Amino acid sequence: MSFSRASGILLHPTSLPGRFGIGDLGTEATRWVDFLAGAGQKLWQILPLGPTGYGDSPYQCFSAFAGNPYLISPEKLVEDGLLSKNDLDDAPDFPAHTVDYGPVIQFKLKLLDQVYRNFKAGGGSAALRVELEAFNKAQAAWLDDFALFMALKDSQGGAVWSTWAPELVSRQPQALAVARRQLADVIESQRLRQFLFFRQWLAVKAYANEAGIKIIGDIPIFVAYDSADVWARPELFMLDAHGRSTVVAGVPPDYFAPTGQLWGNPLYQ
Repeated sequence: MSFSRASGILLHPTSLPGRFGIGDLGTEATRWVDFLAGAGQKLWQILPLGPTGYGDSPYQCFSAFAGNPYLISPEKLVEDGLLSKNDLDDAPDFPAHTVDYGPVIQFKLKLLDQVYRNFKAGGGSAALRVELEAFNKAQAAWLDDFALFMALKDSQGGAVWSTWAPELVSRQPQALAVARRQLADVIESQRLRQFLFFRQWLAVKAYANEAGIKIIGDIPIFVAYDSADVWARPELFMLDAHGRSTVVAGVPPDYFAPTGQLWGNPLYQ
């Protein structure tokens, strides 16, 4: 096996420029790839791309499998016929050099809700709908639980899953069946968001690879407690009978933190 030296740059997509308050997977992402290639770089390092939860950290995500819908490019959605240009006219005057997550999340969720309404009303191409159906089938192993988890979380005002009704905490089949019926629209909206994220992300990735750029990055050692992963597969983690963590991750005192760090992630069984 032969090895070659390579250099690159760390830049999370949230740091890309743009007028919507946060970097996204649109034109600026491919411009960034062009810059890397022109500068003779071979690596683009990123951080986790999951849907951020507590503290807006990519290391505390609602899923180890899902993508962050705040990275979806609104302009690409216009190209797909899922938004009109007028939908983007009321974008707030976001800070130019920092991400103010509160207003960004409100704006992006408003747009994504509009996308779902447009999609239900017939927006988007027939080919797009075929792609969506194929995506839902291919990713069902994680997507079904994630979409239901996010819909339930929304219905519970964002509360941590272990505080939900006991029959939802323990995933009683009848309770989940009722939730799927009552929250059907929200669940389908969550599926659509994931499809659009991965459609845009994989296009950026393909563009980078064609330009000779490899994408690298770190992934969390643990998953977040308040995640679809822990809720759907509690037997994989050190939890008590009520779904609460019995042991959590952290590190002992060291040079960087004299008192150590308590991360709060549940340990694996």
